[in-house]
Amino acid sequence: MAKRDYYEVLGITKGAPKDEIKKAYRKLAVKYHPDKNPGDKQAEDRFKEATEAYEVLSNDQKRQAYDQFGFAGLEGMAGGQSGHDYSSVFRDFDDLFGDFSSIFGSFFGGGGGSRGRSGGRSQPKRGADLRYDLEIPFKDAAFGTKVEVSYTRSVHCEGCKGSGEESGSGRKTCPTCGGNGQVRQASGFFSIASVCPTCQGQGTVVERPCKSCGGNGLQKKHQRIKVTIPPGIEDGKRISIPGQGEAGPQGGKEGDLYVFIHVQPHQFYERDGADLYCVIPIDIVQATLGAEILVPTLEDKKVKVKIAPGTQNGKMMRLKNEGIPYLNNPSRRGDLYIKVQVDVPKKISSKSKELLEEFARIEGQVNSPQPVPLKEL
Repeated sequence: MAKRDYYEVLGITKGAPKDEIKKAYRKLAVKYHPDKNPGDKQAEDRFKEATEAYEVLSNDQKRQAYDQFGFAGLEGMAGGQSGHDYSSVFRDFDDLFGDFSSIFGSFFGGGGGSRGRSGGRSQPKRGADLRYDLEIPFKDAAFGTKVEVSYTRSVHCEGCKGSGEESGSGRKTCPTCGGNGQVRQASGFFSIASVCPTCQGQGTVVERPCKSCGGNGLQKKHQRIKVTIPPGIEDGKRISIPGQGEAGPQGGKEGDLYVFIHVQPHQFYERDGADLYCVIPIDIVQATLGAEILVPTLEDKKVKVKIAPGTQNGKMMRLKNEGIPYLNNPSRRGDLYIKVQVDVPKKISSKSKELLEEFARIEGQVNSPQPVPLKEL
């Protein structure tokens, strides 16, 4: 690719101030960054070209030489055309890219990122979180309970206390990364850093591995714990139990256990938030003349309910505070809504038939009924 004028590369004029140079480079670097264009050789070349242009134009001495003599003016200068010095680029990364500086630093083999400054060593990793799916009855979800769950997780080895070292042993510098915690692989213009596969970023390895755990500091353990299910919990909610997940390698902190709740449907009741709904059947005599009935609640107690004379099929009635406790305030409860279903008998005795025919004769029958106005439904 023919060498282009640096100002043309960045798309700026010759007298552009430094902040404009930075802004132009940042736009191109983000657009053509290899992370964003994997395997794109043309984008890689454009990124390299823009970085080279910025390295020169952001340096007052090099910019003056370039403005006066062109590319020839850079010959013989430190970091000239044959081997550019990108240290000025890295010094500006925090200003140019903020949190992106560590990403760019890893591609150029060091520089302004936090990883470069810290030498690449990582702290012991936190263990993974675990998931447990628990199915509970509808009533237990409403009023709470305690459930014992059983599962297997990694814990720190009892023999070495999670260090992975045999008693009396120690740690030595990792032979793969030389103690840096990183290994680098050259890829053309770039040097890509990754966590050392031997020491997992620690920079050191165990001299004599623990015989109980093989040096990784972890062992599998089958355990049982009791989980408290709070009153009012809903289907799909999760309960967090800190420190009951997988233990971290090299003595790392334990992850958490997340128990996901799946509530079984109830035979008679349906839930909407803290409110309950059910259907209660009554016969045509109770609906017509009125009555007092005993309605069962979710707690298996009987509540007296008065049916008014002339009650229609589908009428909704509310029993206050007979619903489900609120999750974060169990002293409060929702309501129980009853939908009345008037049952019409499919078979009746001859005596009942005579009485109903007499009733129809006295009250009269409408043989050509009109539709019910929708607003009355």
